[in-house]
Amino acid sequence: MKKLSAFLALAAVVSLSSCNTAIGFGRDMRQLGTGLENKAHGRTWDGGDQQQQESLPTY
Repeated sequence: MKKLSAFLALAAVVSLSSCNTAIGFGRDMRQLGTGLENKAHGRTWDGGDQQQQESLPTY
């Protein structure tokens, strides 16, 4: 019985932590989409104007 309750407690902890992981992954994907959309419209990654960004060398 103790093994079953320990397993259920472990399963609850793992399932609750995975929710935070999925939420974080969703937020990351939303930020990625916003950044890609900004670059497609000629803005910097964070939405600023392209002229304000310093030009970095391309390798």
